[in-house]
Amino acid sequence: MNLLKEFSLDDKCSYLKDKKQTMHYKVIDNCSASSCQNLIERGYRRFGKMYFRPICKECNECQSIKIDVENYTFSKSARRIMRKGEDLRVFIRQPSVSHEHLKLFDKYHLYMSDKKGWDYSPTSADHYYSSFVLGHEDFGYEVLYYYEEKLIGVDLIDILDDGISSIYFYYDPDFSKYSLGKLSLYNQIKYAKNSNKKWIYLGYYVEDCPSLAYKAEYKPYLTLEGRPTEYEEFIWS
Repeated sequence: MNLLKEFSLDDKCSYLKDKKQTMHYKVIDNCSASSCQNLIERGYRRFGKMYFRPICKECNECQSIKIDVENYTFSKSARRIMRKGEDLRVFIRQPSVSHEHLKLFDKYHLYMSDKKGWDYSPTSADHYYSSFVLGHEDFGYEVLYYYEEKLIGVDLIDILDDGISSIYFYYDPDFSKYSLGKLSLYNQIKYAKNSNKKWIYLGYYVEDCPSLAYKAEYKPYLTLEGRPTEYEEFIWS
């Protein structure tokens, strides 16, 4: 692992209106799977070579959350969604970028801009590459969902020793009948169960942020206590 730089930035909060946030960043070259897991277990997220987490002094609304895979039970509705998803073709491979990726990424974000008021600006191949392709090393993957020959979903994940870190998922809103967001997470859980992995790391749960509050539906789950450094013990409860 080669730490290229480390810094913090103050900006408007990504999750809650009228709040500021302070994010701590580490830019790491050639990060190993064990080093990645060491950071994920302590509340960091990964985009490309960038590892980050909030360190806001007066706010603790961002709670790192992980699903307890061993004790998770699929509901009847979850099983229905997985059966419906059998219509789709699913591939897993190392992350890549193509015209298909970019077109779908922009379509999804235009939809979320209209539906939930997300900020929108067109992405570029360079930006996508630096965010979702760089830094995957030997543990980062993309799970591609196809309806016939059409790409309709991309799930970006890290497969670590003890679990899966769920990085980002985007999909074609024209195929909402497949509940692709839920389907992708159910497939992660199913894969983790079959691979004897303990956790699905879901990133941050923020109760008052509609885009993140859904994570509490996937029970049982644990949340991280405090903001331990890489050299401190971590406690999930």
